[in-house]
Amino acid sequence: MLKLSHVYKTFNKGTVNEKQALIDINLQLNPGDFVTIIGGNGAGKSTLLNLIAGVYPCDGGNIFVDDTDVTRLKEYKRARFLGRVFQDPMRGTAGDMNIEENLAIAYRRGKPRTLRWGITPEERKLYHDRLSTLDLGLEDRMTSKVGLLSGGQRQALTLLMATLQKPKLLLLDEHTAALDPKTADTVLKHTNEIVTGQHLTALMVTHNMHHAIELGNRIIMMDGGKILFDISGEDKKHLKVEDLLKRFQNAEGKELDNDRMLLN
Repeated sequence: MLKLSHVYKTFNKGTVNEKQALIDINLQLNPGDFVTIIGGNGAGKSTLLNLIAGVYPCDGGNIFVDDTDVTRLKEYKRARFLGRVFQDPMRGTAGDMNIEENLAIAYRRGKPRTLRWGITPEERKLYHDRLSTLDLGLEDRMTSKVGLLSGGQRQALTLLMATLQKPKLLLLDEHTAALDPKTADTVLKHTNEIVTGQHLTALMVTHNMHHAIELGNRIIMMDGGKILFDISGEDKKHLKVEDLLKRFQNAEGKELDNDRMLLN
């Protein structure tokens, strides 16, 4: 469902601020893979997601989504393949529009626009049913402005919008990092239910090693723009945080120096 072949990205090339963000990345995701990506600040995690989404062009290599070469496609053209949830809960929704209007926009992703009535009764029932699965009471507030919702409610709504039309690939960029722990756990619970229930292919970036271990069927550790290791199957099922730290030390020859990851 996703293939990256010898992908490179360097920022500010030829200047004193040159930074090799990604170095010879080779990665393949099969349909239904739920991959968590762990790594410290500057490891290249968010840059990897941005390259897949088309925010930045590659300096070298190719990106394929469902066997389609999207390497040179603009970001808006890739959007019909992808669902994405950002770290900032405000980025995935239109605050001045109500809940059902936001869902209607997401439902029409990749479809031609017409002058027909905006939201049909059938669509309204679909939105009500999908919102009820979040167990946040939003199905009874569909005409409320999204700007009145809490950060956790907006993030849960964004997650629903990103998966309303089943994407070929779901990108989750630290989508619970701005939430309090209790709300973050709720959003992660819904994330796991949606990804596994709809058999989605997903990439989730996180700083929390416990979340990375608990969720998904594969875990990738990145550092310095490289993939250090990729763990799946039985190895992942029995993985502990101490094992991750030891593998990092063996791969890099140093201890992990990232307060945010260690405190989590």
